[in-house]
Amino acid sequence: MKSIRHVVLLPLLALIANCTVNDPIHKVELLIYNTNLIDVQNGKVYPDQYLAIDEGRIVGRGEVENMRYQATQTVNGQGGYVMPGLWDMHVHFGGGEDLIEDNKALLGLYLAHGVTTVRDAAADLSDTVLAWRAQIANGELTGPRIFTSGPKLEGKDSIWPGDLEVETVAEMHAAMDKLDAMQVDYIKITDSAMTPELYLQAVKEVKSRGYNISGHIPFELSVTDVSDAGLDAIEHMSYLLKAAAKNEEEISERVASGELSYRSALPIITRHVDKQTALSKYKVLAKNDTAVVPTMIGSQIIAYLDEEDHLQDQFLQYLGQGLIDTYEWRVERAGKDDAEAIRARKQQFQVSASLLPWLQQSGVRIIAGTDAGFLNSYIYPGLSLHQELQIYVESGLSPLQAIQSAVLSGPAFLNRQADYGSLYVGKVADILLLTQNPLEDIRHTRRISGVVAQGRYFNQNDLQELLDKAETYASSTRGN
Repeated sequence: MKSIRHVVLLPLLALIANCTVNDPIHKVELLIYNTNLIDVQNGKVYPDQYLAIDEGRIVGRGEVENMRYQATQTVNGQGGYVMPGLWDMHVHFGGGEDLIEDNKALLGLYLAHGVTTVRDAAADLSDTVLAWRAQIANGELTGPRIFTSGPKLEGKDSIWPGDLEVETVAEMHAAMDKLDAMQVDYIKITDSAMTPELYLQAVKEVKSRGYNISGHIPFELSVTDVSDAGLDAIEHMSYLLKAAAKNEEEISERVASGELSYRSALPIITRHVDKQTALSKYKVLAKNDTAVVPTMIGSQIIAYLDEEDHLQDQFLQYLGQGLIDTYEWRVERAGKDDAEAIRARKQQFQVSASLLPWLQQSGVRIIAGTDAGFLNSYIYPGLSLHQELQIYVESGLSPLQAIQSAVLSGPAFLNRQADYGSLYVGKVADILLLTQNPLEDIRHTRRISGVVAQGRYFNQNDLQELLDKAETYASSTRGN
C-alpha cells in the first residue's frame, strides 16, 4: 500500500468534481480512501469509504464521492478493509530491571501485528510501564497505547515479585492509596497468599473507590461469589472450567483441606463439567456484568508442548535472550509430566475451549487477552492475539464475535467506549488496514497492509522496520 506525502492528483480531482461553491474543503493530516469500512458493533461492511483523521482522531467518514478534505498524507486503501485496531487485554512487562530493554523492545512487535492497545496485567516493572504509558501518549515513544494496573494486590509472601502484599484491612487501604497516587487504570488482585475473606473485602473496597477490578480467584470461592462481590473481570479460563463442574463445592473443600492440590483437582473438575451447571453460573456473571479474559493461547501451547518444537519458532528472532530464558520454568515443569498428565492437560484445554460458546450464549462478555510477556512460554507479543482469536472461532464463536472481543470488550471494561471501539467521527484513530475481510475468515486479521496509531500511519515498510528493529536488538542480546 502506498503512503503519499501531500495531496495526490486522483483524490484532489474527485474533490473538485464533487464540490460546489458552498462546500468548503477541510484540511486534515491524514486521509484514507477507497476502503471497505467494517462496523464491528453490527458486522456491517460499508464499501468505498474514506476516513479523515486530524490530531489523532477521526474527523470525517463517508462515501468517497462525498469527500471534502485536503490532506497532508493520503492513503489509497486499494479496496481493502479498515477496522479499529486490536486490543490485547492481558499482557505482562516484567522480569526485573535487567530485562527492561528486552521488554521495551516488545512494544514495536505489538504495533507491527495490528495491536494498537495493550492492558498490562501487573508484574515487577510498574514504574517503568507507567513511564512508557506517558511517553507513548505524548508521542515520545513508539508502541501500543498502554493501560496498566500497576502492581497487583496480594497476600503476604506472594509468589510473584512486585506485588503490593497486604495482610490486614489497614494495609489494604494503604496499598490502594499507593495505587491512587500512581494513577493506575484499573486494579488487579490475585490469590497466591491472600485469604478468601480479605480477597472479597478488597474487591468491595476497590469498587467503592471507583476502580474496575480483575483478577484470579481463591480456590475456595466460586465465580458467583466474586461476581456478586463486584469483580469486573475474571482472568483465565480455568476458573470458568471450575465453575462448570457440578461438584465444584466438594472439590473446593478438598483443596482447602489439603487433600487435593490445584493441579490434581483440575482433571477431576474436567471430568465433571455439566452444561446446565455452567449456564446457571455464567448467567450470574452476565447479570453482574462480570467479564472473562480466557487467555486460551497459553493453555494451548502448554497442552501440546510434547507435540510442537517451539525452539524452531521464527518469532524467537525478535525476543531478547533474557526474556526467552524466563520461558524455561514452565517448559521444565511441563517436561516432567507423565503420559497421563499430558493427556489430562490436553483434555483440560479442549474442554475449556468448548465452554466459550456457553459463555457467549449466557451473555458473558469475552475479553481477548493472551498473557504474552515474560515467563509465559512462546506466547508471542502481537502474534498471539491473532492466535487467540483463531481459537475462539475454532471453538464455536463467529469471526465477528471474536473480533468484538478484541475491539469492543476492552474499552467496555475500562469505561472508554467514548474514545474507542469504532471508526465513528470523534473516536481515537487507532485503525487496522487489511487486504482481506476478517468477517469471512478470522485469519485475515493477519493480512495487515497498514496501521494508524498515535496519529501516525505505518505502512508495510514501517511495520517491517519495527520488526527489524526488534530483531536487531534481540540479536545484540545473544552476542551475534
